[in-house]
Amino acid sequence: MRVLEKAPAKINLSLDVLHKRKDGFHEVEMIMTTIDLADRVELVDLPYEDIRIVSHNRFVPDDQRNLAYQAAKLLKERYNIKKGISISITKTIPVAAGLAGGSSDAAATLRGLNRLWKLGLSLDELAQLGAEIGSDVAFCVYGGTALATGRGEIIQHINPPPHCWVVLAKPTIGVSTADVYKNLKIDSIKHPDVRGMVQALEAGDYEGICDLMGNVLESVTLHMHPEVANIKDQMKRFGADAVLMSGSGPTVFGLVQYESRLPRVYNGLRGFCDQVFAVRMLGDVNSLD
Repeated sequence: MRVLEKAPAKINLSLDVLHKRKDGFHEVEMIMTTIDLADRVELVDLPYEDIRIVSHNRFVPDDQRNLAYQAAKLLKERYNIKKGISISITKTIPVAAGLAGGSSDAAATLRGLNRLWKLGLSLDELAQLGAEIGSDVAFCVYGGTALATGRGEIIQHINPPPHCWVVLAKPTIGVSTADVYKNLKIDSIKHPDVRGMVQALEAGDYEGICDLMGNVLESVTLHMHPEVANIKDQMKRFGADAVLMSGSGPTVFGLVQYESRLPRVYNGLRGFCDQVFAVRMLGDVNSLD
C-alpha cells in the first residue's frame, strides 16, 4: 500500500525574536503562510522493518539527519509499529533555503503515516509530535496561515493573505540558522509589528500586509551575505509590492498583486539567480490536498 502527501513551503510574513530562553531556544513571534511550491512525499510499506529514505537530490540526507526519517522513527517508537516504510521525497523546494522544506517533508510523513498505519491521530496530536522533531514542523502539519509563538511550536490559526503572487529567489549560498541566531543582537534590533500584521490579515488589507512585513534575522544574514541584500534591491526595482527574506534565509520573496506585473519581476530576477519561482499563495489550512 502507498500514500502520497503534498509538502508545501512556507514563507514568513513577520518574524520577531523576543529573547533567549533558559532551554537554549529563542522565544519567537512569527507569522507563517504556505505557498504553492511543494515537495511530494510518497510512503510505501516495506516487507521488512526498516526506514528507508529515497531522494534523487544529493543534498537530502538519507539517514537519521533527515527530519522525515525522524518523523517515521518517532511514530514507530511511540505507537510500537513493527512495520517498515520507504519514504520517497521528490524535491521542488530548495534545500536549506529558509522555506521549511525539511520540516514540511517531516509533517507530510506524519500525516501520511497516520493514514497508512491507521493511527487515528488528529492534526493537533500530529502537531504535538511534530514539535518534538523541529520548531517549524508543528506549523507544517497544519499548513495555512498562523501566528507561531514559543519556539515556533504554539500555533494560532489566522486568516490567510488576500490572493496574490509570490516570487522567490534563492542565491547559491547556504546559511546556517544557528550562526544567524548566534550573531543576532536582540537588544538593538527593530521589532516588527507582529500584532499589527495579524490585524491586517484579519482585515484582508493587502497594502497593510505589505507595509508591515518584517524579519529581525534579515539584518544578520544581509551583513553576512551581501548578495541577499542585492537580490532584495533588484526585486524591489523590478516592481514587487513588498520584499522580505524568509526565515534565516537566504531565500528572498516578493509579493505581487497583479499578474500583469509578474513577468517583469520573475524574468528580471532570472539574471541574478538560478532558482527563481513564481507561485500563488495557499494560505488556507485545507490546502494540503
